[in-house]
Amino acid sequence: MKTITLLLLLISWFAQPVNLKAQQLTDTFDILIKNGKVLDGTGNPWYYADIGINGDRIVWIGKSDNVTADEVIDASGLYVSPGFIDVHSHSGPGLADESLSHGQPLLAQGLTTVMINPDGGGSIDIAGQREALEEHGLGLNVVQFVPHGSVRREVLGQENRAPNAGELERMKSIVEEGMKAGAFGLSSGLFYTPAAYAETEEVIELAKVASKYNGVYSSHIRDESDYNVGLIYSVDEVIRIAEEAELPGIVTHIKALGTGVWGYSAAVVSRVERARDRGVEVFADQYPYPASSTNLTAVLIPSWAREGGRAEMLNRLDDAELIDDIKVEMEANLARRGGAESIQIASYSPDRSYEGLRLSAIADQMGENPIDAALNLIKERNPQIVSFNMHEDDVARFMKQPWMMTSSDGGLVEMGEGVVHPRNYGSFPRKISKYVKENRTVDLAFAIRSMTSLPASVFNLHDRGVIKTGQIADITIFDLDRIQDKATFDDPHQLSEGVEYVLISGKFAVKGGEFSSDLVGKVLRNQID
Repeated sequence: MKTITLLLLLISWFAQPVNLKAQQLTDTFDILIKNGKVLDGTGNPWYYADIGINGDRIVWIGKSDNVTADEVIDASGLYVSPGFIDVHSHSGPGLADESLSHGQPLLAQGLTTVMINPDGGGSIDIAGQREALEEHGLGLNVVQFVPHGSVRREVLGQENRAPNAGELERMKSIVEEGMKAGAFGLSSGLFYTPAAYAETEEVIELAKVASKYNGVYSSHIRDESDYNVGLIYSVDEVIRIAEEAELPGIVTHIKALGTGVWGYSAAVVSRVERARDRGVEVFADQYPYPASSTNLTAVLIPSWAREGGRAEMLNRLDDAELIDDIKVEMEANLARRGGAESIQIASYSPDRSYEGLRLSAIADQMGENPIDAALNLIKERNPQIVSFNMHEDDVARFMKQPWMMTSSDGGLVEMGEGVVHPRNYGSFPRKISKYVKENRTVDLAFAIRSMTSLPASVFNLHDRGVIKTGQIADITIFDLDRIQDKATFDDPHQLSEGVEYVLISGKFAVKGGEFSSDLVGKVLRNQID
């Protein structure tokens, strides 16, 4: 009898019209996003839902006509996504500048977080850099890497040798200090000097330090083309470092650079897949353009001629016994890049009239062959360039991979300064506009995942990257019909369009397509406990 009574009481209790959702909505939200198509960041298709935000968190997702809020965003016809995360950004120096700290070209792309100090470059003083970044406020969030190239330069200068035991310990202590100060990992640029002089074993030892603090390893690989060790070897090197140091390895701004390696994307994908199959955490990131950008010295001058720094390099360029050998290698390097017509000068302060011109045109103006024209430029100042060197088939094959994140590799400069790579202004909207809508290379949910939950999971930003209750309210709301990059290679200084709202920690950075005057970002710190 007692059992029957208990069952009747339980049935009666479950039959009560308890509305748990309504009970959760007794308080007014700070912000309510209504009627939007929610792309939650996981790769799932969009769905309709309203989103309630209190403070810096998403506290409710659902549908109700009884919800109230201090501020309501009507997202009808718009897509609501986690804030976009750029895992490879050169915007650090710009964001530390009071005039650029708002980061409007980044916010216009829907970005809420950028990773700085990539390619092994940047400050080794992570705590000091954080203070400099926060001095004038930040328009969006920043994540720091410890830069391997700068660490090596601090200890070994420009010397082409392995560190001794004491020097290696000093390098490891710098990395450890940076990780303790809040960095999220180690970056390297093994294509550039002095990092190019590092053996793989050196990088593994430093990556092991980052691994102790739950960090990642992101590498501008040793060779994206066929300059020296080759593209495939260089990808294998990242895999080896990730495997032996036991941390996620990222082939950053992945590409097959130059006609000699066009089509190699298939082999690279195979290498990464096989590594992942045996349990190695390997990822990559990519900017959605067929052209890269770097400096002319790194592109053309052989690494042995750059040893010791710029002063010693200039001495070699004036050495009659060496210059012929240097020119022979420069000719081969220029051919790799597609010739003088494929090199565009992005920034050259000694003569701004050269900015935007191809090296071939400058050579004609000088009355020189392209190699001698390049040497004239380099001797005066090292120009920044845009290099047209990729095949769209490789770009598309890389983009389709589930382990591929989105990045910009872009910087942050004064509007109108130089003829910079358009990726500074357009990378994330371009991926949606060109590769989702126009080319249909990937679908929208897949693209958004590559910008949000995937980088958040790789970098252990576990309270960001997904639209879910309890998450930090970093949110981007965009118009799919309007979102597009306006920046071009000839006219790059144009903000992207179509991002209507950007929320960072529940505060407006962009509202109704207009920038907020508030600086709502901060430098994020790796949680190492």
